Amino acid sequence: MLLELVSAGVVIAACLAIFLDEAVYSVAALAGALMLTSLLYALNGAIYVAVFQFAVGIGTVAVLFLSGETLSEKPSTKTQPRQLIVLSVLGALLSLPAFFLSVSQQNGSTYSVPFGEALWSYRALDVVLQGLVVMTVALGIAIVLYRKKKISKGV
Repeated sequence: MLLELVSAGVVIAACLAIFLDEAVYSVAALAGALMLTSLLYALNGAIYVAVFQFAVGIGTVAVLFLSGETLSEKPSTKTQPRQLIVLSVLGALLSLPAFFLSVSQQNGSTYSVPFGEALWSYRALDVVLQGLVVMTVALGIAIVLYRKKKISKGV
């Protein structure tokens, strides 16, 4: 039941991170989603992967926070409490499959590799994809800053 609650928290935090208007709140929700993902790894016995996810998550949040705060325009309206409630309900609805189609139930199949070891051994693709995301964000920031510099010089 704890795994399902944490996975529901990940989905709700991800919905908030995507749909919130203010960059600071969006990045804070993303930080929550990444921390809960790390907690999911830890609850499944993959402690090293959890620590690695936590470290990568902190780096990603730092880059996104700095870029979001410096490059984004301030929204004209504040985030309304009603919007937060609607987004949280949307995230809760999207996380219902985690409760009804639980992966924590035994289905009779057995594996010779423990879950934590499998996550650590076969994590190369995940690491590459997270690196690509961070690199894409950094490249996007560089392009936006270059364009702003070019516009300010009048070229």
